[in-house]
Amino acid sequence: MSIRPLAARSPAPSTIDAARFAHPSEEEFARLLDFYGVRWQYEPRTFPLRQDGDGRILEAFSPDFYLTDLDLYIELTTLKQGLVTEKHRKLRALRALYPDVQIKLLHKKDYLSLLSKYGIGAVNEQEQMAVREVLISASEIERRVSELGAEITRDYRGKEPLLVGVLKGVTCFMADLMRHIALPVSVDFMTISSYEGDRTGAVRIEQDLTENIAGRDVLVVEDIVDTGMTLNHLLMQMQARQPASLRVCALLDKRVRRLVDLPVDYVGFQIPDEFVVGYGLDYRQRFRNLPFVATVRAEALARQPREGAAE
Repeated sequence: MSIRPLAARSPAPSTIDAARFAHPSEEEFARLLDFYGVRWQYEPRTFPLRQDGDGRILEAFSPDFYLTDLDLYIELTTLKQGLVTEKHRKLRALRALYPDVQIKLLHKKDYLSLLSKYGIGAVNEQEQMAVREVLISASEIERRVSELGAEITRDYRGKEPLLVGVLKGVTCFMADLMRHIALPVSVDFMTISSYEGDRTGAVRIEQDLTENIAGRDVLVVEDIVDTGMTLNHLLMQMQARQPASLRVCALLDKRVRRLVDLPVDYVGFQIPDEFVVGYGLDYRQRFRNLPFVATVRAEALARQPREGAAE
């Protein structure tokens, strides 16, 4: 006689306020998932493990969490060996009855190991403490960059676009984006800065392109667009070099701060008027290697040494 999982609760709790956790460690784990932007559901499904001849359930197992992006169930453990042994027994039974179900048993020390699947393994303790809120998780960035690559592939079909990255914040985005474009592409980079005291957005080119863009299909790749003034001046300078086409792809668009009406042809995410770091964006050369986009606590910004310069 086959055993099937019971129907999921409708809807399963997916926020800390809605969930009624059985143990404080479960709430701690949920807060950790929320911190890193990992979507979860609490005890969404019960799996029968033993039934009698009449189909009555004699034993069942409800894993603590389901991580929707990983299609993975999580059961947390305590340090009581008797409970750990019993949970291991139930997991072996569940895996035998439901071989397609992915489930892991985690001790608290395993949390960061799991989260490393989201690309956060390199985040050090100091950076974790400085982050106030993860606005865009690593998995969300990965999905959206893939979508942008597909859009660009479709729009430039039959062409060989030149991707122009504006350093330094674009490095992560540029590297990931071009791997999702299924076309022959060329890449080049520029480094620019605003003239000191100039509020018009006029830019000084500190590192110019090595490629001749005349007659080329140029896609300017930016990490973030806010007022648009600097980008507008850059586009005017590039347009004077007579490219065949000139478009813009930005990971982040802070449209609420826009002062210049300029087209941004491809946008990864709209964000609020917040100072953000991560995925290439920095504060005084810190936080570039965070794999997500986040806001930073004000007190943490004040403690950062004055090395480099904010972009």
